[in-house]
Amino acid sequence: MAEQSDPFALYMKAVQNPGAENDFVDRVFRTMRGRTPARLREDFCGTAAISCDWAARRPGNVATGLDLDVPTLAWGRANNVAKLGPDAAARVRLMRRNVLSPGAGTGGQDVVLAVNFSYWVFKERGMLRRYFAAARRGLVRDGLFILDILGGWELLEERRDATQIGGKKRGFTYIWEQARTNPITHETLCHIHFRFRDRSRMERAFTYDWRAWGMPEVREVLAEAGFRRSTVYWEGENSRGEGNGVFRALGKAAPKNCPAHLCYVVAER
Repeated sequence: MAEQSDPFALYMKAVQNPGAENDFVDRVFRTMRGRTPARLREDFCGTAAISCDWAARRPGNVATGLDLDVPTLAWGRANNVAKLGPDAAARVRLMRRNVLSPGAGTGGQDVVLAVNFSYWVFKERGMLRRYFAAARRGLVRDGLFILDILGGWELLEERRDATQIGGKKRGFTYIWEQARTNPITHETLCHIHFRFRDRSRMERAFTYDWRAWGMPEVREVLAEAGFRRSTVYWEGENSRGEGNGVFRALGKAAPKNCPAHLCYVVAER
């Protein structure tokens, strides 16, 4: 089963929820800006699942996806953009661009989005500030830069977590491995593996060589890059103490500390 499976398709099922991401973008933008956003840039877009969902949800929406990996962009065009109707497909532009200097045709955005912690690829503070500044330049005057961040003490543990995706007969197991962590530099090497019911495995389907940036650092660098304010949106809990997928803006009161937490940071240009 591993040999017959597509790693990009598995990743989309296991990791991504484009509709939920764009629901958050819509809700926060409307609340903060009093209007409906139309132009979204998805940095580190990969297969552009979020861009495609964005274009499909309203006739006036335009999505621009930026990534450096040509095969991944090609897969997105063939498997995500191609499934859209002609009108929506025409409003998705996928570009092989460096997010540090995205170039012509990538500005004037209501929202620039960087999710799945993709900006953690930048390990030096100066490089992170350079990226944040580039994202800011891509926004209209009242635009928002939205990124997600993972925190909690489990983040720097060397560990493997397995999650069943789909039913046992037709599903698969998604394995997130934090293979190596450095408590001094916060550099972390992570892998995604997939395991199937016939006991075949897809080892290291995806690998991430990151620096795990903390919340204070990210907000400080956003300010250094010129953003006038940033707001943290903290995920609520269900009855079992797990994340419930509902993110609310934090006030001055500190949230409960926990082993792992997922947040959005919304920065105002």
